[in-house]
Amino acid sequence: MAGPALGAHRQPWRLGPRGERWFDVALTAVLLLPVLPYLLFVDVADGLLMLLQITPLLFRRRHPVAVFAAVATATAVQPLLNDHPLWSQFAFPVAVYSVARYAGPRWAAAALGTGLVGAMVAAFDWLHGFGAELLTVENVTAYSVTVALFVVVAWTLGTLGRTRQAYVDALVERGARLEREAAQQAALAAIDERHRIAREMHDVVAHGLTTIVVQADGARAAATHDPTVTGPALATIATTGREAIAELRRMLGLLRAEEAPTAPQPRLGDLPALLAEARAAGTRVVAQLPEPLPAVSDGVALTTYRIAQEALTNVRRHAGPEATAGVALRIEAGTVVVEVTDDGRGAAAPDDGRGLGLAGMRERVAAHGGTLTTGPAPGGGFTVCARIPL
Repeated sequence: MAGPALGAHRQPWRLGPRGERWFDVALTAVLLLPVLPYLLFVDVADGLLMLLQITPLLFRRRHPVAVFAAVATATAVQPLLNDHPLWSQFAFPVAVYSVARYAGPRWAAAALGTGLVGAMVAAFDWLHGFGAELLTVENVTAYSVTVALFVVVAWTLGTLGRTRQAYVDALVERGARLEREAAQQAALAAIDERHRIAREMHDVVAHGLTTIVVQADGARAAATHDPTVTGPALATIATTGREAIAELRRMLGLLRAEEAPTAPQPRLGDLPALLAEARAAGTRVVAQLPEPLPAVSDGVALTTYRIAQEALTNVRRHAGPEATAGVALRIEAGTVVVEVTDDGRGAAAPDDGRGLGLAGMRERVAAHGGTLTTGPAPGGGFTVCARIPL
């Protein structure tokens, strides 16, 4: 399936700047092939006139209006010198195409009008050269229409090419703008998520330091009366201090100083309330929580709670009204495993194109050195599984 899909969107082959230059050289060279025989064996004046009509085409892309003016001027001189067509007059529709393709629509209209007038002049000039008796309305009309067709076709092709290029340029510019906007939105979302994590971790660190201070003050006050109470207090201080240091090391790159007040953050003990809230919102939830809930650090508990919360939110948003969510929490090989599954629409669920919830979960888990696995479930639905080291 991947091959045809990619082939369907493959860009059409186009010449690069160097290829375009060589194409113009080759085109001019082909049109100039009969000039040398004219100069040597036919008529020097006709040969020089052909040179004047064809040579400007070398610069038709960079200077289309100037090239058309040069070719049109040389073509306008032709009736004054002879009364028969020349091979070099094929340069005129090429010049018309170049103006319509690379200049603006006004210049293209002017070139078209000039070409139509020139078609009538050429018809009179050539018919007069063939014999005055051929200058009839029917013959002049037939010749004029035939010559004008070359001009109209060239103008049409050039206009279509210019319009298509403008459309492609607009699409490219729009795509680049959307890409820039998406990058800006992703950057802002990442900053907002880091700030939110910093606010949450503020509570974790503040709780640990407060516990240390309280235990230290209490132990110091009680030591004068009962020295045996200092042992448990020091053990609590050491444990809390190690946990706080671990959290600081994990979140050092994300913490930001903010003055906004923060509320106490949820822990594993709040998971039953979260599941009850999801059920109250209309989501069928099947829970597999160990009894009692495992004792983990505050940071791991907070991340575990947020993973379950965001995954259940995604179930409500994307899985469909009839979906059933399963929430499982377990300890495996020194890691906390939280897994949220559903039997909803899975990969067929509508996508809002942002995916910021999954990005936020991935940042939270990565901050603890864990892994996050998300994706459609084999039997249908969607799975979010986070493994967070203790």
